[in-house]
Amino acid sequence: MTAKENKISLPLTIASVLLIITLLVYGMMAMRAVLIPLAFSILLAIILYPLCRRLEKWKIGRIWAIIICLIVATVLVGGVITFISMQIMAFSNDLPQLIGRANQLLEIVQVWVEQTFNVKQSNQIPLLKNSLTEWAKTHGALFASTISATTSTLGSLLLLPVFIFFFLLYRNFFTHFFHKVFNNTPVASINTLLKKVQKVVQSYVLGLGLVILIIAGLNILGLLLLGIEYAIFFGLLGALLTIIPYVGIFIGSLLPILMSLLTKDSVWYAVGVAGVFFLVQVLEGNFITPNVVGSKVSVNPLAAIVGLILGGMLWGAAGMILALPFIAVLKVIFDSVESLEPYGYLLGESVEVTTQNKDLTENLSGRIQAAIKKQSNSKLKN
Repeated sequence: MTAKENKISLPLTIASVLLIITLLVYGMMAMRAVLIPLAFSILLAIILYPLCRRLEKWKIGRIWAIIICLIVATVLVGGVITFISMQIMAFSNDLPQLIGRANQLLEIVQVWVEQTFNVKQSNQIPLLKNSLTEWAKTHGALFASTISATTSTLGSLLLLPVFIFFFLLYRNFFTHFFHKVFNNTPVASINTLLKKVQKVVQSYVLGLGLVILIIAGLNILGLLLLGIEYAIFFGLLGALLTIIPYVGIFIGSLLPILMSLLTKDSVWYAVGVAGVFFLVQVLEGNFITPNVVGSKVSVNPLAAIVGLILGGMLWGAAGMILALPFIAVLKVIFDSVESLEPYGYLLGESVEVTTQNKDLTENLSGRIQAAIKKQSNSKLKN
């Protein structure tokens, strides 16, 4: 190929790649109502697979084993939803008192705005209404389309049990499908790759479940010490929102902060709630998740944040939840294909950063142990 042909083919290649990416993104957005349940079904089917296989080893038929798995998953999810619903019902009973307190705070804010910005209280509400009206005109169509898409997606989530059932039922069929698609690749290599994908998904999801339990305990403990009402509900809600990496726990802190402002006489309670959630976030990001999930899902924070933003733009909250496990799966695939190894390296954690975090964790752990030992020795002497 001549230099002139190279110059012509390069722009054509770039244009073709960009066109394919554009069509792919458009297709994923247009078919989100089906693709989101499918993506969640794949993850849940991978999680339920070990239980299904164990039941089958106990001489239970595959169909009945899958049904038992679905019942177990439904009971667990239903239990969490029931608990949250009961907490919301109890919370609604105190709503009139909270509204009254909110009106008092609004009056205080109005006085402060009048004294600070010289805007009379009688003009503040119309000004706020006009601002909200203008905002609604600008963003109304976007908001309506978002609500419509979300409603459609929630309706499609009813298909989850059906999709999971067939993924587990036809798992050997799908394995043979990959063998036929990549018929030039040794069967052992494909099976090894599928096992790695299964392992990384299970490690991420099960590790995330344990992280949620730990964070829920820390949140609830901190809120109880501050005397915040509905501490269990807010602590659990904040922990559940950690399924949205990096930003979920901050979103979960907004409600208890608002509750502390409405029910407490001092703003320092709100500061304390913010401090509790910030401390939990620091512990989660630097110690809990790295030690619980470990290096099995070694995606660097930059790749995770970019994936989080892109997932949110593509599929909303569901895309943010699915971003990290699917980036981890992509990394496993890239690492297993020689020509794609550089991209797997780009998604992975830096060795230097990992070593520094490990040294920091060991150093902090050693200091804590030394402090505990010193305190024990002092007690023995006394």
